[in-house]
Amino acid sequence: MAYDKVYADWKADPEAFWMNAAQQIDWTVPPTRALDATNAPLYEWFSDGMTNTCWNAVDRHVEAGRGAQLAIIHDSPVTRTKHAITYAELRNRVASLAGALRAKGVEKGDRVLIYMPMVPEALEAMLACSRLGAVHSVVFGGFAANELAVRIDDCKPKAIIAASCGVEPSRVIHYKPLLDGAIEMANHKPDFCVIFQREQEVAKLIEGRDVNWHGFQYGVEPAECVPVPGNHPAYILYTSGTTGAPKGVVRHTGGQLVALNWTMKNIYDVEAGDVFWAASDVGWVVGHSYICYGPLIAGCTTVVFEGKPVGTPDAGTFWRVIQEHKVKSFFTAPTALRAIKRDDPQGKLVADYNLSSLKALFLAGERADPDTIKWAQAALNIPVIDHWWQTETGWAIAANPLGIEALPVKIGSPSVPMPGYDVQVLDEGGHPAPAGTLGAITVKLPLPPGTLPTLWNAEDRFRKAYLTTYPGYYETGDAGYIDEDGYLYIMARTDDVINVAGHRLSTGAMEEVLAGHPDVAECAVVGIADALKGQSPLGLLCLNSGSNRNEAEVIAECIKLMRNSIGPVADFKRAVVVNRLPKTRSGKILRATIVKIADNEPFKIPATIEDPQVLEEIRKILTESGVSPR
Repeated sequence: MAYDKVYADWKADPEAFWMNAAQQIDWTVPPTRALDATNAPLYEWFSDGMTNTCWNAVDRHVEAGRGAQLAIIHDSPVTRTKHAITYAELRNRVASLAGALRAKGVEKGDRVLIYMPMVPEALEAMLACSRLGAVHSVVFGGFAANELAVRIDDCKPKAIIAASCGVEPSRVIHYKPLLDGAIEMANHKPDFCVIFQREQEVAKLIEGRDVNWHGFQYGVEPAECVPVPGNHPAYILYTSGTTGAPKGVVRHTGGQLVALNWTMKNIYDVEAGDVFWAASDVGWVVGHSYICYGPLIAGCTTVVFEGKPVGTPDAGTFWRVIQEHKVKSFFTAPTALRAIKRDDPQGKLVADYNLSSLKALFLAGERADPDTIKWAQAALNIPVIDHWWQTETGWAIAANPLGIEALPVKIGSPSVPMPGYDVQVLDEGGHPAPAGTLGAITVKLPLPPGTLPTLWNAEDRFRKAYLTTYPGYYETGDAGYIDEDGYLYIMARTDDVINVAGHRLSTGAMEEVLAGHPDVAECAVVGIADALKGQSPLGLLCLNSGSNRNEAEVIAECIKLMRNSIGPVADFKRAVVVNRLPKTRSGKILRATIVKIADNEPFKIPATIEDPQVLEEIRKILTESGVSPR
């Protein structure tokens, strides 16, 4: 069936579409309806059904006779270890951990905070919570103590499950002191902490509070799956809010099961037995949807990778993993590809590996610039699919649905809206913008299953953040346009549309131009204060490794490129060369922070930043170049 027909079928009868999709999930009590609009605009899905996430992700595959199939492959170049876990082994390990948690008092509805690196035990902890109907909240391993404390106080966990340490290419990160510091700072105190001791560091346990991961499971009765209503929270995932206070995105059980299961075949074109790899972290939404839950619900083998795209040991590590584990569908962030491209501009390392298993590469997490997509297409010779979604939505708003129909790729576009998403581009007055016109990207309510129904203990904040600006629509916070063929283009965050002498310009469009320069590996464009024009664009350029070009020449060529491509209206006159860009751990460039540095305004170092030292490097470069006032 073609995409147009599938999308039209959803639009004609959303209730029937999603009830049909729900038949692929095991229910203790099947739902009688898909959408519950009783509390609109706070919508719920499959609320009168009863089910269990862990059953659908683990047990049912064992019951179907596929217990010997690999569920998880752990590949850790930083510890030089690899091991695999079958579905039968995973069921036993998860049931044992869930039984031990239950014996310590964890019940349906209790919160459990998980603070783990990229190890299979992180997935086991998530699944053990879902087995009991407990609500987990995964916090990125190594997160600062004060930020961890804020999350402890917000979700009030009965228990915390943590590892003793995380392992980076050049260092061991001590998790336990950060956890101890966070608990000390927090007003809420957990009943107990489960510590998974790693070989690289054995942490000191606090008597009466901390228990050893393995020790506390001895002699405990394994737990069975506890059925929960379809609208029972599966997890809380914190995302950074514009106010500085984190937003706890809630995910409901039934909607997540139905939506993620639908995406595995229809978007990623994988089925039971296929190997799927999302090179992300359990601390991010990609780790929830496409390292843990999505692949396991669909009966795939999921790869848990503990390493980096470069430096573990080189820019060929992704290709090695794909070759060794016969990955069929691979999902990563554009920033990872740019790091590989910077170290291996010609893509020569790809030739060292047999990638015949790989059928498609999916990109998400930030805007995929055309230059990176073209590089990957040339290097891999497979479909390179940009798709767009958010922590809030949990799965793709727009994608090229390879399992339905491989649509023509338009470079620079994440393709077309998925069933469930009625995407509209609105102008500042809230009216639909003509095709090709830049505006605010919104989704007409209701949002589909698997998306956020609200924020944890913050319904008013949910309404104000997402539902108030354009009544009847979900505000994505992204700006872009839809072309004549219905393809969506994400050009910038709404905040990154800059106003130069009255002209609304997309920083994303400018970054596309700069990324096209042969010596530019990566770039960012921000709007900085200008007394005459209100805002003026500033470019930050990272050059390819080994580039011996004169920096002033590259900058002059970039300024000329911008003038030729976008025109004098862009007023692009300033650019600097930097060694690296400030990013979050998930690869998003911290543009708002760069603006504050350039405008010499006070700024707070974001909790999600990968390396705070980068900000000082940029401040120094901008000051010395005369961009920032001294």
